[in-house]
Amino acid sequence: MPTMDLQATAARGAETIRQAFDEHHRGLRAITRRVRQRFEERDWEGIHRDTLEKLELPSWSVDETIEVLRGQLRDRLADPAVWAAMKEAYIRAILGRDDFEIAQTYFNSITRKVFAHDGVDPAIDFTTDEFPLPFHGWEMASARMYAVHRIDAAVVRRVLEDAGFRVPFRDLAGDAALAAERLDRGMAQALGTPEIDALDVLRPLFFRNKGVYVVGRARRGDACVPVVLALVNPREGITVDAVLHTEDETSVVFSFARWDFHVDVASPRQVIGFLRSILPRKRIPELYTSLGYRKHGKTELYRDLMAHIAGSEACFVAAPGASGLVMSVFTLPSYEFVFKVIKDAFPPQKNTTRERVKEKYRTVQVHDRVGRLVGFQEFEFLTFPRSRFAPELLEELLADASRTVSVHGEEVLVRHCYVERKVVPLDLYIQQTEAGQAGAAVLDWGRCLKDLAAANIFPGDVLLKNFGVTRHGRVLSYDYDELCSLTDLTFRELPPPRDELEEMAAEPWFGVGEDDIFPSELLTFLGLQGELREAFLREHGDLFGAELWRGLQERLRQGEVVSFYPYGEGRRLRPASQALVG
Repeated sequence: MPTMDLQATAARGAETIRQAFDEHHRGLRAITRRVRQRFEERDWEGIHRDTLEKLELPSWSVDETIEVLRGQLRDRLADPAVWAAMKEAYIRAILGRDDFEIAQTYFNSITRKVFAHDGVDPAIDFTTDEFPLPFHGWEMASARMYAVHRIDAAVVRRVLEDAGFRVPFRDLAGDAALAAERLDRGMAQALGTPEIDALDVLRPLFFRNKGVYVVGRARRGDACVPVVLALVNPREGITVDAVLHTEDETSVVFSFARWDFHVDVASPRQVIGFLRSILPRKRIPELYTSLGYRKHGKTELYRDLMAHIAGSEACFVAAPGASGLVMSVFTLPSYEFVFKVIKDAFPPQKNTTRERVKEKYRTVQVHDRVGRLVGFQEFEFLTFPRSRFAPELLEELLADASRTVSVHGEEVLVRHCYVERKVVPLDLYIQQTEAGQAGAAVLDWGRCLKDLAAANIFPGDVLLKNFGVTRHGRVLSYDYDELCSLTDLTFRELPPPRDELEEMAAEPWFGVGEDDIFPSELLTFLGLQGELREAFLREHGDLFGAELWRGLQERLRQGEVVSFYPYGEGRRLRPASQALVG
């Protein structure tokens, strides 16, 4: 193709992608604005539908854009020379944008679908270090500053009024007074004094499910303390349900085990700069994902991984814990993530297929994880230096997952994997920690099972090894190959044997359907001994009867939207009976 024709074709293609990205981003922000209205109207089912639409929108947009390009480029759609020129034209098209990093990822999403190539091709892909992003110094661009030296009721009231809701608070003055009292004590604990230099509050609100969060920080010198107001909207009016003012509490709000927020932002990196000031241990990929930019979170995770590999000499090793029957799991000891690849074959007790396993993971991506399912990113065609794999691990991967992992010279190619946050397997945690922490984790495991059930999730395999403990002590599920909807199951009590022969029989003396669950048999998988077992049975003994499960099924079938909030009862301003949550 002559140079002038190539440049004209590339410019047209780049403009098509830019316009598609603009439309895509406008669509995301329109959904968020709609969610705000639905929160004000208490339309919880509508928020659920909008969340699903938002999760699917990036893939729909990319597919539609490729079809338009197919019509424009015809037989040149897969011509690398055309795409190299398109990339250069696209760079010029997105100059000066506040969201240029998101625009770059959108372009990469298209090239990855057109070209199934290993690693990154810098000629047609935007690379991890091509345009380094500054985050420091941007944090006030999307925030309001309240020039006060103490957070009193008048300040809190002004912050709540500035949130701009079109429906009334139930008791604005009362909420402001209670929140200010809580924050005054919190600042004294964190800073040694309730005196501050200023209060900064992000202008965008953070919506998720039935709650919304006002996110801010109190500054004194170089110290930054989170200030998060959690709001709900019961029938009586908007209410401040909880006040959070520690890094750990705020980190749980932005957990990798929850759905992404709906946040209306023009410049994501401005908001992330602010969040990094109060959550310094949160990785940038997770913050992008929390804002709803899952694909760019994946881009940042790849950038983070490559930088970690380049800056360390550690080798990949098998992840701690019992070996899985479906997945091979490995990690870098110095890295906070694990890599999961599907094995080539499964034992007879795992009645599943590779595609069904992948479908389970897709289900988790579009399900409310309610703080109890570990989120992940799905990658294809990752390449790593062979020298960075422990020999025994590489031997195991080539034996158990040869369809996915292969060696090419001095490189290891991983055709498909899931990358997720590292947690301590619950069975190991119980063995390795002191009795009080082990007991707390065991009781939270029971709450985890109940939370999942209330969200219409049955984890299937309830062995301790399939659950993990975060640094905050929360128990999460990370094994998804047997996950299913609670409402698809039939919960039954075990019928009593009619005679001694039935009692001694090795096989059931009654009919068992494929979707039948006998909760009393879950005791067999409890895996606890002594006081841990007794404590679990005292608090969660109802898990072993059919009544609990059937009751949850009935509530779900009646359309109830259950409330899940990332803080405990002790953080509420009022007892739950007065807070009118839900």
